[in-house]
This record gives sequence, C-alpha cells and structure tokens, in this order.
Amino acid sequence: MRGTQHSEEQIIGILKQAEKDVATADLCRQHGISEQTPYRWKAKYGGLESGDAKKLKQLEKTVAPRERGRGCGAAAVESTVVHGFRQRRAGVRSAP
Repeated sequence: MRGTQHSEEQIIGILKQAEKDVATADLCRQHGISEQTPYRWKAKYGGLESGDAKKLKQLEKTVAPRERGRGCGAAAVESTVVHGFRQRRAGVRSAP
C-alpha cells in the first residue's frame, strides 16, 4: 500500500479548508487527491488541531510496538491509538 504524501498537519489544514464551504471537488483538484480522501481523513482526523496531530503521532510510536507484540495488525494499532487519543482529549477515563 502506498504511503501518504501529506503530513498530519497538512491534512488537518485541508480539512479546515473543507469546513469553510469549499466544494469538495475543487479542494481535491487543488491538492491532487481523490474525492474519497477528505472523507477518510475526516473519519480519522476530524476534530483534531495541528498540535494534536503531533501528540497523536507520538502516541502511535509508543503504543504500536506493544500492540504489535500481541499480534495486532497496523490497522488495529491505528484504531486503538486514535480511539484512545480522542477519549483522553475529551476527558473520558477508562474503567480500571
């Protein structure tokens, strides 16, 4: 699978443009992405700020080796990290 051409900060910037009522087709043409990409990015990065993306990346680095040691795939690791990050940001605590 091909890697991303955009950093998390760039992705968040593009999503902020999309929130400003810019047509999705125009936005995609401007940044050279498919029309489905902003929707996938919104599902993953929706509601994050630029500083949050750096924290998310750092959290992925700390959680990924632990999760992979348990036999989890990359998608499961990403899902676990993003879900945990959003809960922490919202102030939700997990049960002991």
